[in-house]
Amino acid sequence: MSRKYFGTDGVRGPYGSDIMNESFAWRLGAAAAQFALGQGAKAGATVIIGRDTRSSGESLERALAAGLASAGLKPVSTGIVPTPAVSLAVRHEQAALGVVITASHNPAADNGIKFFGPSGIKLTDEQELLIEQLMPAAAPANAVYTTQAPVNLDASSLYKKTVTSLLPMIKLQGWKAVLDTANGAACATSRDVLTQLGAELVLIGNQPDGHNINAGVGSQYPEKMATAVKASGARLGIAHDGDADRCILCDEFGEVLDGDEILTMLALHALNEDHLAKRTLVVTVQSNLGVDAAVQAAGGRVVRTEVGDRYVIEQMLAEGATLGGESSGHVICADISPTGDGLVAALKVIEVMLATGRPLSELRKGLKKFPQLSTALTVKVKKTFETLQALPAEIKAIEKELGSKGRVLVRYSGTEPKLRLLVEGPTDTIVLTCLNRLKAATRADLEVL
Repeated sequence: MSRKYFGTDGVRGPYGSDIMNESFAWRLGAAAAQFALGQGAKAGATVIIGRDTRSSGESLERALAAGLASAGLKPVSTGIVPTPAVSLAVRHEQAALGVVITASHNPAADNGIKFFGPSGIKLTDEQELLIEQLMPAAAPANAVYTTQAPVNLDASSLYKKTVTSLLPMIKLQGWKAVLDTANGAACATSRDVLTQLGAELVLIGNQPDGHNINAGVGSQYPEKMATAVKASGARLGIAHDGDADRCILCDEFGEVLDGDEILTMLALHALNEDHLAKRTLVVTVQSNLGVDAAVQAAGGRVVRTEVGDRYVIEQMLAEGATLGGESSGHVICADISPTGDGLVAALKVIEVMLATGRPLSELRKGLKKFPQLSTALTVKVKKTFETLQALPAEIKAIEKELGSKGRVLVRYSGTEPKLRLLVEGPTDTIVLTCLNRLKAATRADLEVL
């Protein structure tokens, strides 16, 4: 049985829609509380709630808190904090659940709700399905959506103290870095940590107003970061998304590094130091095949999962691996945090730079990417692949032509009304031709907006 509301990273949609409003948040909170109680949580157990800077966040938080309280749990708010800070607080406080109200890299008009279990790890598909099954059909007529979750947990300080300890104090003295926090949840935390470590910062996307999160800044739009690095002479640029569980970097020349390059860099250094657990890196099917080639050449192995950082985490646990992530910039260093953490990823890269004395422009050369192109087409309806004709046939034809020299990946986004197309192959020309063929086939089968 498939989930109706949850996607690859919680429930997400336009604020005010059927699945992202105060009534829905109340119902989801009540169901999540019943789920936690059914898993062994005690009545009155704590649920820690964090949110990003969207204007809709506070209202949704109050409604969610009211739903949780209606079923006998105690909601506690951390205010605006990065997603990994909630994961840490759940573990530190031994809470029954953690909740983050965020739509991550989506525009400000969207919002979302995602859950963490007592171990600080995102819930599984099966657990999310159970929550959906426990949701009341409607909120009671007398339901109150304005319960104020008390802001009495300073998760921000706990997070900053924990992350700052990754590097010796003032180790970054003399370093200049550009920091783009996407007008999101990490505007204060990442700035404070890097400043405390001694870095001189050029700040971008650090003026949230409730409506400008991810608006032309952050990990989705690294151009401003790259320009600022070149203009300021910084050693690197760091960009987060709205809830700061992603990290995209640029080197001293303003050239952008994605998650694949970051993961490869960390894996190769760890392999060289014989510190990569199980000599294994976990990535998704979205990652470039060059990652496999680089890691295998260094004596490691790569394991792939479906797209979604929580699937990466689940596989990491199964493999006993401590490093994994996605090309989008989710990087999981499980020996530090069981969820993606954009600031931790940046600090781990800086640690490699310090240990080797090499700049990012050299370290990134460890990954030689296969030619790859991808695009996302907005579709009116996500029809099942079984009902399509032109696209499956074109995929099969291209896969036969590429053989072992490339691959095709076509999937619906789990959080947006989009079909994602990716092609890798031996040359740029072949890849572009194949991608255009897939786009044409998509338009033959689906209404593309």
